[in-house]
Amino acid sequence: MLPLGPTHSDRSPYQCLSVHAGDDKLINLKDLTTRGWLDAASCSRDDFHTCLVAARERFGQVARPAERAAYKAFKTDNDYWLQDYAIYQAIRKSLGNASWYHWPVPLRDREATALRKFGQAQAQVIEQVCFEQYLFFLQWLDLRAYAHARGVCLFGDMPIYVAYDSADVWANRDLFTLDEHGGLEVVAGVPPDYFSATGQRWGNPLYRWDRIQETDYRWWLDRMRTQLELFDIIRLDHFRGFEKYWEIPATCDTAIDGHWVEGPGTGLFDRLQQEFGELPLVAEDLGIITPEVDALRLHYRFPGMKILQFAFSGGEDNPYLPQHHEPLSVVYTGTHDNDTTLGWYRSLDEHTRYIVAEYLQQEMDKMPWPMIRTALASSARLAIIPMQDLLALDSEHRMNIPGSSFGNWQWRFDWEQMAPDLAAHLHDLVRLYGRDDTRPPQQRVGLSCYSLMMHPDNAG
Repeated sequence: MLPLGPTHSDRSPYQCLSVHAGDDKLINLKDLTTRGWLDAASCSRDDFHTCLVAARERFGQVARPAERAAYKAFKTDNDYWLQDYAIYQAIRKSLGNASWYHWPVPLRDREATALRKFGQAQAQVIEQVCFEQYLFFLQWLDLRAYAHARGVCLFGDMPIYVAYDSADVWANRDLFTLDEHGGLEVVAGVPPDYFSATGQRWGNPLYRWDRIQETDYRWWLDRMRTQLELFDIIRLDHFRGFEKYWEIPATCDTAIDGHWVEGPGTGLFDRLQQEFGELPLVAEDLGIITPEVDALRLHYRFPGMKILQFAFSGGEDNPYLPQHHEPLSVVYTGTHDNDTTLGWYRSLDEHTRYIVAEYLQQEMDKMPWPMIRTALASSARLAIIPMQDLLALDSEHRMNIPGSSFGNWQWRFDWEQMAPDLAAHLHDLVRLYGRDDTRPPQQRVGLSCYSLMMHPDNAG
């Protein structure tokens, strides 16, 4: 699934306001009424945020001692990020959602007196943010337990970089490439390539890895801890950047004038592994990958990614062709950055369509199911099928077009789109290609799920 954090107005889950917080818009109001913390009748007349405010007021009135203790424990356990995030959100809201680097200097620079005065004046707003995060994590952990009871693992996604306008950068400026006033010095991106003559300038601040190392990687340990609470397996976005990353002067409008800089490499992952044991990570290793990047991935036995939509250009040595897949990988028909598979196929020229038909040897008028079958038949240990492909949807249902700023991240499915026989059909294919798993649920969840996926000698 996509990252779960609160987004900016463009809705991109890869530019979140926090690497720890959950998006309050995912809170289930019906669950709050079931718990007795929200009046269903009044909530039906109010907007979403007003309902959440009402839920906190009612919680204060009716919560049992054990529920109050659980909320208090949540705030204590998550103090390493929660208070900074709550204050950040409260300041941001009070200033019309202005970015932190445009705030009044005392608040921008986290002067103690200014923060204390603001905290006193806006205590209720800050407490509301904390309460909403409690609700998010309470409901999410219930969801995860529900999934685990049915043998289902949750597969999340962690962007490598952090949004410039985020609580994380505001609260930890010394760990990022910013000047004394909070301005950007250098930014993230990727160099020019076959797809873009000017490269991609993402604009995120880069990490000061020397300072992060001096703190024993504490910021990254905290970040991983939160994500492991939410997910069983995590895709690590832009894995290439941990070996070397493209550094672009902030004054440059494109990525042309950047250069490669050594990343943290084994230092970071050794420390994470020391803290958490075997890391349940999948490396996003798309694009031009060097032998050094492959070596880093294989050193920790992180699976890479195979995208079938990328398989039918070039020649027979294309690494995305199924004959080149290996068990230590995850195969996708397409990702959130691709067109839907049906839309992709319809956009192909006649020659490429012929190549696809010759390779798949299936009925092309049933696309995307030939690609879904091919993914499930792959030797890759895990196969991921986007919901749009399961629903056979066209380009109008695409999630994201990289490089564009508008109209993305808005697609939602409707239960009415689900064909009555879809689950049964998918179940038959899963069994046909040996991807069903009949072991007890406790052997298929958490890190054991990841371990089974990573080690080809294990069945399942």
